[in-house]
Amino acid sequence: MDRSDQQERSRCGWCGTDPLYVAYHDGEWGLPNHDDRHLFEMLVLEGAQAGLSWLTILRKRAGYLRAFRNFEPVKVAARTDAQLALILADPGVVRNRLKVFSARSNARAFLEVQREFGSFDAFLWSFVGGSPKVNHPRTLADVPAVTPEAEALSKALKKRGFTFVGPTIVYAFMQAVGLVDDHLATCWRKPA
Repeated sequence: MDRSDQQERSRCGWCGTDPLYVAYHDGEWGLPNHDDRHLFEMLVLEGAQAGLSWLTILRKRAGYLRAFRNFEPVKVAARTDAQLALILADPGVVRNRLKVFSARSNARAFLEVQREFGSFDAFLWSFVGGSPKVNHPRTLADVPAVTPEAEALSKALKKRGFTFVGPTIVYAFMQAVGLVDDHLATCWRKPA
């Protein structure tokens, strides 16, 4: 796709015109994902985003990939307190102690879910019956912040020891990894 095609396409209004946001919207957001490593990455990043803009997280994504060993759950679960403390000094991540340390506890919980269900993917997609829930919002105001599915998934994650997984964060995660398709009706990414 050339630059003029990219500029002419109608997109969901939340992504604006920042090239990083546009690339994320066009190539990742809302696309069904079944890769456990990527699902873990997005869960950690959505938790890090709490109280911040998603663009802030996208700008720090490379720093997170470096600091958290490409989001390999086994490697993140093995991080020591001292290693996590070093990450707190890294300007490439959101330097919030609770968020940084939650990556390790979430990695450990993630590995337990993999052992129990065979994959995090199998566990996760069971909350939407195995296929994306396609909504048909006309405006950004039509997109909910929370749904019953997000509340159920949030509750299940918390029960298994995950942190930074409140229903609003979980719904944003569900949108990000394609469990839910909330592309606006006017968006070029909306399936016909």
